[in-house]
Amino acid sequence: MEQTYLAGIDIGTSGAKAIVFDRGGTPLASSYHEYGSTYPRPNWVEQDADQIVESAMTSMREAVVRSGAAPDRIVSISLSAQRCCGIFLDENGRLIRPMISWQDNRPVEEIADIARIVPEGEYYRKTGFPNSTTWLLGKMLWVRKHEPETWKRTARIVQMHDYFLRALGAEEYFVDFNDAGFFGFFDSRTCDWDPELLSAFDIPRNILPIPRASGSSAGTVSARGAERSGLAAGTRIAIGAGDQCAGSLGAGVVRRGTLSISMGTAGAVTALLDSPYRDPNGRIMITNHSERGKWLLEGYQAAAASVFRWFKEEIAGVETAEAARLGRDPYDLIGERAAGAPPGAKGLVFLPYLAAAGTPRYNPDARGTLFGLTFAHDRACLARAFMEGITLDMQDMIRAIKAAGAGVDTVRLLGGPTKSVFWNQMQADIYGATVQTLKIGDATVLGAAILGGLGAGIFSSVDEGTREMVRVDRTFEPDAGRSAYYRELYEVWLSAYEGLAGSGAFGKIAEIQKKHG
Repeated sequence: MEQTYLAGIDIGTSGAKAIVFDRGGTPLASSYHEYGSTYPRPNWVEQDADQIVESAMTSMREAVVRSGAAPDRIVSISLSAQRCCGIFLDENGRLIRPMISWQDNRPVEEIADIARIVPEGEYYRKTGFPNSTTWLLGKMLWVRKHEPETWKRTARIVQMHDYFLRALGAEEYFVDFNDAGFFGFFDSRTCDWDPELLSAFDIPRNILPIPRASGSSAGTVSARGAERSGLAAGTRIAIGAGDQCAGSLGAGVVRRGTLSISMGTAGAVTALLDSPYRDPNGRIMITNHSERGKWLLEGYQAAAASVFRWFKEEIAGVETAEAARLGRDPYDLIGERAAGAPPGAKGLVFLPYLAAAGTPRYNPDARGTLFGLTFAHDRACLARAFMEGITLDMQDMIRAIKAAGAGVDTVRLLGGPTKSVFWNQMQADIYGATVQTLKIGDATVLGAAILGGLGAGIFSSVDEGTREMVRVDRTFEPDAGRSAYYRELYEVWLSAYEGLAGSGAFGKIAEIQKKHG
């Protein structure tokens, strides 16, 4: 019997990666292409959706060539994509304006308007989402208010998943149930747009993509899609999933007690639910799992590995230059320096809010903060404080998820930082839980490929797909002494945030940046 293969693409915030897998989860080849963002004003983040599509197509085409697989033996393609990206299209399907990124926090006035129209408790009960500047509803209202000509020309509003699948040849603009939640007016229980919210905010249903279950058919790759992607015309296109949803699938989060943590450009925590639970505190997102009839508790960190990349580029110039001279990865060298500082970085605390605060704070005014700096601190302490601050923010989400009723016994790690054994152990110590890394660290791409296999009939279920393709690599156990110390440090970290937020300092500095930025 001739071998068949599965293709997956992850379209992230800063780059697109494509991988061709065999059905056992072994990657044959991959390709990655980066792209940028623009920042017209403080808290505004935009991207060129067409440039992103072209980068993803190039990545797929190169991965097919490098794999050596005949394109007609790649039986399916599916997608993981950054969520909550507003793409405004005219009646011909052309871009009207740059895509508004999920990192964009401009609709502050609009979320206040949303809260006046639908009280926050009622909004959370309906959607499973706390009212936030991140979701598309606020961004749509902002465009309608501030760019009336754009709104007048808008025939469709879609996300990156929907836009890319359409470019491949999908029959329509389809949105997976997980991505649909990030519009901010989707009911994860009925898997449809909430009619009362559509009416309350005067949003026509016909400008929205069509919700479909992950793994279901979106059609086949067109002749033009084949030319651009390197896949064969007629290849099955399966509905994919939002990046963190696909990543949780690629991490094997298909049972309660297993939690995934992703540190990409943003950070995310996901845990499985068997019912569309609502957090009594109203702070944790409830989204659809890629397996219909299951849901996810989700928390997000507005910036994670991107904060550490900023540290590399703006502060760790000496280490970056030395790594270039030695032919080494600068992140490895920075990690080695950080490991030379003691846990807690001699009492240096970092709040990693370079792109505002996500779960469970949802504070668009929060800003990055170093607390406790003295002459005793060197660059090793700074590096360690940045790593610990990002991880303590993750712990803040885990604490909220536990408070919402999800048990945690095992944490599976995703993203670039998993290459650092030092950081993996730090995470085990800070979370106080068993931590595992995966054979395939690109779990979002793997999750997409699993969904493609489901759509092509290679797998009969999501569970079978994860059994076939997901493999654990290394396991890290927490050190009791370091875990106890990090619990103490977390309380200081929490006090620093609450002091700045409660005093109004975050709001005041945000206002100064808005006026003079």
